[in-house]
Amino acid sequence: MNQLFKRKTYSETDTSTNLLRVLGTWDIVFFGIAAIIGAGSFSSLGEAVFRGGPGVIILYLICGFACGFTALCYAEFASRIPTAGSAYTYAYASFGELIAWVIGWALIMEYSFGNIYVAFSWSDYFTSFLERLGMHIPDYLTCSYTEAKKAFTNGSENKELINAWTNAPLLGSLKFIVDIPALVINGLITWLCYRGVKESKNFNNSLVILKLAVIVLVILVGFSYINTENWTPVSLETGTSSFMPNGFAGVMSAVSGVFFAYIGFDALSVLSEETKDPQKTLPKGMIISLVLCTVIYIALTLVLTGMVDYRKFDGIGDPLSFIFEKTNANVAWMELTVSFVAIVAITTVLLVFQMGQPRIWYAMSRDGLMPKKFQDVHPKYKTPSFATIVTGIVVGVPIIFTDKSFILDFTSIGTIFAFVLVCAGVLMLAPKEKIKGRFHLPYINGKIIFPVIFIGSLVGFHYFQPDFFDHLMEWSDPKEGEFKASIFFFILINLGLCVLTFIKNLSLIPLIGLSSCLYLLTGMSHENWFYFGIWFAIGLVIYFCYGYQNSKLRNTN
Repeated sequence: MNQLFKRKTYSETDTSTNLLRVLGTWDIVFFGIAAIIGAGSFSSLGEAVFRGGPGVIILYLICGFACGFTALCYAEFASRIPTAGSAYTYAYASFGELIAWVIGWALIMEYSFGNIYVAFSWSDYFTSFLERLGMHIPDYLTCSYTEAKKAFTNGSENKELINAWTNAPLLGSLKFIVDIPALVINGLITWLCYRGVKESKNFNNSLVILKLAVIVLVILVGFSYINTENWTPVSLETGTSSFMPNGFAGVMSAVSGVFFAYIGFDALSVLSEETKDPQKTLPKGMIISLVLCTVIYIALTLVLTGMVDYRKFDGIGDPLSFIFEKTNANVAWMELTVSFVAIVAITTVLLVFQMGQPRIWYAMSRDGLMPKKFQDVHPKYKTPSFATIVTGIVVGVPIIFTDKSFILDFTSIGTIFAFVLVCAGVLMLAPKEKIKGRFHLPYINGKIIFPVIFIGSLVGFHYFQPDFFDHLMEWSDPKEGEFKASIFFFILINLGLCVLTFIKNLSLIPLIGLSSCLYLLTGMSHENWFYFGIWFAIGLVIYFCYGYQNSKLRNTN
């Protein structure tokens, strides 16, 4: 049993690598903006606004707060372990091999499955842009088989999906429905990642500048069309004006869409071995990009919910162009501009995620937990070539038969789980010597402060939402019941952390990151957890059949 949790020791001074170190601080910032400001703002933001109303801003603040403390924990690990692998590598150093495998398996889900959703979003904006230019691609070539069948079976009002199902040609008895634009962009991005990180960096930086310029334009133009009454819409249930018309449970139901916007910053730590002076550069770049992106998301949410009633965002996959349509602000040139830049923005997300996954496999293979072939580095391009090709295949194949809503929830729960382990891992690290120029996570004794903060937050929330606690064991629908049950367990876990902190004098910053991420998990449904469990069961079978037998750390003794 001890072998399963044996930890790997990494040297802070060992920066040798077969990869090419070309990334500086602002390259990391730009990769961060590329990953964070993309599908989350140009696609899933619409669904989040519809579920939570204007109050979804609170959820962005919660996610930004949780990710801020998590980023500090990532930065601490990055300053100690300047190697590729992200949370997988960090878990290996703090929890041992089995948990490292579990988190590595979760990261495979995060990057690969996440890029499936992003590829679908790219396709939506690309086909929408072509439509505005008067060019039409048949509907059965712009969506997945699963989406079209589900829409037809459930009597959806989405005309494009219904047309795709009814007009699709037959191959024998099977309807030919496949999202060609999503497959094509996946292939192109895989090729770019295969060619090299330097080429990817230059391509990414130029697109990020264009994307930021247009987002600033959206905010500036949008503010002139804001109707402040939209920020306090009348609730259909209570008949009263409220910033949270669907209640706090409604806000939390949007956690998948909101948190999906933030998962990209995890990919930055995967680039450790291609970063110059990673102990200093990575932490700084991660924190700067996260702060900038949180501010941008809050401003965008204020604009969207101020310009258009939140109920109109039901099923809207292109919210930033939607607000400028004829039925809303009626600014045609902005509608076209945003549609084009959305394609650019989502392309940068695909790029960063597609760079992240191969480097996770590269690190796992180097430890013997994946086949040796994943360590192959191209002699000319200095990229993990085989792993990059496999990533393209792993992303491309599910595009044919899966759908966006399932992928969105599935990806978010895996990422939050990874963040939980990173924050918990920092609590287990031994103190290190401070070296000038490197990032050092400040130690603040949480013995008294954390229990006071947590219990004080409970009291404050009770004052803010008294009905929630008064009726904790009552609910009107299953989703509300799932959320309240999750909150109950969240409170119990945190009370346990309060006791442990008082006894062990744990550090406050990773504690707050851990507690915040645990809270975000309360927004996940039981169905999400069920499929998440199946995914991990498959991962454990693979580990014990291959990884356990070939682990270099276990076989050194």
